Amino acid sequence: MKCPFCGAQDTQVIDSRVNEDGNSIRRRRKCPVCHKRHTTYETPELRMPTIVKSNGQREEFKRSKLETSFQRALHKRPVTAEQIDAAIDRIEQSLLLDGGREMKSQNIGAMVMDELRNLDKVGYIRFASVYRSFEGVDDFREVLKDFKK
Repeated sequence: MKCPFCGAQDTQVIDSRVNEDGNSIRRRRKCPVCHKRHTTYETPELRMPTIVKSNGQREEFKRSKLETSFQRALHKRPVTAEQIDAAIDRIEQSLLLDGGREMKSQNIGAMVMDELRNLDKVGYIRFASVYRSFEGVDDFREVLKDFKK
């Protein structure tokens, strides 16, 4: 690995440790040229699928878009940030386990709906009203029927 201080092409690993979460390795390194030390972290590179939007446009997966969706749906609702993060983590895990290179945005929307249904009914209805393009009271009644079952 290249030294961040002097640019030397090779650094020596002094110490390696697995982080507490077990998902990365912390390496302490020393440059043989300038003798300065620095730390690097080695983590597995997981590739999220490309998202195919309804208009056919493709874009990279962005966790921040999921976070925004959940925050808007759950604004002023009794749901903690930890619960939201856990829901988003479950969606990401599902995308990774699917293993596909592409995923339709509608499928991700359905995953968000499932998570919101378990977290908060009001948040679920808020999201559904935008996601399904509600046009009137009858659309809300249809969704509310699902909760009566």
